[in-house]
Amino acid sequence: MAFITNLRDIMKTVSLINMKGGVGKTTLAVNIADFLAKRHGKRVLIVDVDPQFNATQCILGSERYVTYIKENGYTIVDVFDSSSKATTSVVKGTIDKLPTDLEAITPLESPRGFFCLPSKLDLFQYEMASGQGKELRLKSFLKIKANDYDVCIIDSPPTPSVWMASALLASDYYLIPVKPDPISMTGIDLLEGIVQEKKENYGCTCECCGVVLTMTEANTLVYEQAKEYFQKSTKWKKLLYERTLPKRTKVARGQLNNNYIYDLDDIVLKKEFAGIVQEFVERVGI
Repeated sequence: MAFITNLRDIMKTVSLINMKGGVGKTTLAVNIADFLAKRHGKRVLIVDVDPQFNATQCILGSERYVTYIKENGYTIVDVFDSSSKATTSVVKGTIDKLPTDLEAITPLESPRGFFCLPSKLDLFQYEMASGQGKELRLKSFLKIKANDYDVCIIDSPPTPSVWMASALLASDYYLIPVKPDPISMTGIDLLEGIVQEKKENYGCTCECCGVVLTMTEANTLVYEQAKEYFQKSTKWKKLLYERTLPKRTKVARGQLNNNYIYDLDDIVLKKEFAGIVQEFVERVGI
């Protein structure tokens, strides 16, 4: 696998993907963004295209998110919803509401210093069939923002949906978090097959920038078997990150309370995660 060596002053976009939930995808996405901003001084944008909006909740918390929506803050829905709507006003009668101009959409600065374009449950309500062109709107939006950030991280849904396709179309790379258990290990080849299908159907050219083992427990049989699987695979060996994300209940427990790995008093966890982020920086070229 060849990675970019000539750094350009332009944003790199990376999607985190996995069809299986509960593998630490959102944890990885949010905390990579946080480490890049705080430790590496990068200008970071994280985009949540998952209708379940887990990354959004981790970043904003429930109360701030509710307030943000009530105040009509921009969300990923504004990117994808390009249709005009008729709204009724008691004073003005029927009014045509024009779609949001992509250039007008402004991400929200998080308390951590990186920026976020939140998701919204309403995303479930939007039908977006292939061929309408809407799957390209995220790519168009990020192209507009390309000079504002060093890197964009997209947290995609755990389904082979048009939302995942949109994320891949907008990305330079995709990163795969994998939990070292038999089901997850079996699914990674299936996932890669679906990615290749999306790439062929939509014509996107993003490349895999690695596989990160998550929720690992050192010296356990399942962890050793996972490492052996990757080390024996011609396909995956070079893509496997050297560092892993150790299993910590406090990470999962504190995630929705806006707690970040960077702030935890856990030397081993922070060292491992710092290694993951450093390798991410080198592989992506930022």
